[in-house]
Amino acid sequence: MDRFDLVVIGGGIGGYTCAIRASQLGKRVALIEQREIGGTCLNRGCIPTKALLRSAELYDLFKSSENFGVSADNIRIDLDRMMQRKSEVVLKLRNGVEYLLKKADVKVIKGKGEITEKNRVKVNGDTIETEDIVIATGSEPAQLLGTDGERVMTSDEALNLHELPGSMVIVGAGAIGVEFAVFLSSLGTKVKIIEMMDHVLPVLNDDKTTKLLSSALRRKGIEIKTGSKIERMEKEQEVTAILEGGERISAERALVSIGRKLNSPEGVVKTERGRIIVNERMETSVESIYAIGDVTGGLMLAHKAMHEGIVAAENIAGAERVMDYSVIPSVVYSKPEVAWVGLTENEVKDPLIGECPFSANGKALCEGESYGNAKIVAEKSGRIAGAQIIGPQASMLIEEIALAIKAKASLEDIAELVHPHPSLNEVIFEACSRALGRSTSLL
Repeated sequence: MDRFDLVVIGGGIGGYTCAIRASQLGKRVALIEQREIGGTCLNRGCIPTKALLRSAELYDLFKSSENFGVSADNIRIDLDRMMQRKSEVVLKLRNGVEYLLKKADVKVIKGKGEITEKNRVKVNGDTIETEDIVIATGSEPAQLLGTDGERVMTSDEALNLHELPGSMVIVGAGAIGVEFAVFLSSLGTKVKIIEMMDHVLPVLNDDKTTKLLSSALRRKGIEIKTGSKIERMEKEQEVTAILEGGERISAERALVSIGRKLNSPEGVVKTERGRIIVNERMETSVESIYAIGDVTGGLMLAHKAMHEGIVAAENIAGAERVMDYSVIPSVVYSKPEVAWVGLTENEVKDPLIGECPFSANGKALCEGESYGNAKIVAEKSGRIAGAQIIGPQASMLIEEIALAIKAKASLEDIAELVHPHPSLNEVIFEACSRALGRSTSLL
């Protein structure tokens, strides 16, 4: 019987980060993964979608290049090459992760891990004995509304299209639905989004930001229907979504992006509606068994899972670490990007609000990306509580606010910090200055 200090079940970003960190701390670690190392994020989520979005972004840029004084003729789409490049990026990163695991002396076992006892895991018919276990088994797209992988797809199949559909119905206006809508519409597909809630990005409780995103999507020709629930899908000549009330919306294909199924083991640790219950140390109801990532519920974000993996590994090694969920940024890689962290103005009593449109930012105007807004939310004392940003490079700009919240910084701190000019992050400086009533902007 093999013996390890730690067995991690699941080789996604949370699992492999946990395994590497535990090995750095002197633990003998085994990592079990039944599919590709890197999990959903690397192979079927974050990375491949961003590679495809970059291709679409370049196509859009070339189409508008005359605005910059550059003529580009005969621009065409090569979908097969886009998909090939996406696969090359994924493979390069996966090889890199496998190298890191090997360098860290983590034993990688291909197969499905099953916890048979508190300190025993079965894989490929063999039993492994271990001091501790981390469950990092992630999630997968929920099979809803008659998904068949072809005409009614999940995001997994949409990442491997070999031809562009003339039209697509996307069910769900969360991050996945919005990102695929941007990708497909940029390449010429007529996209219709159906969302059950009353606005796009239902997880974001900020009216201004979601309205700006809706406007940006509609400007790209994307149709959006909110407050609409689908009763069923019909597959005839076209795929038709039948809404409550009888309205019919048809397209060549449909993408269902309204939920994910948690891959939580049954009968091992305490769960609630499928999610594993953990405390702030990532401990489950069973001593020496931890859980991280999607299986614990809440925000299904790769960077959240990664840090949960680090917290679990360090606690297993004897540290006293807790997970801080107050400063986890969320990002949607649409066009423009949307990012937020902390609290919205609806969640703060007597908030101080500062906003700056990207149309007031010199760098954004130079780059031809002046659509959007940065909103900073502070407590009455001036201490920064959150931000919502829609605009170019929002995914990078949000981190200044995440750090400010972590450091308990104030509007004054950022307003007194010298920001480079011209730069996109001047919108953060300007929004904080406006909240303090000391703006010097022309707009």
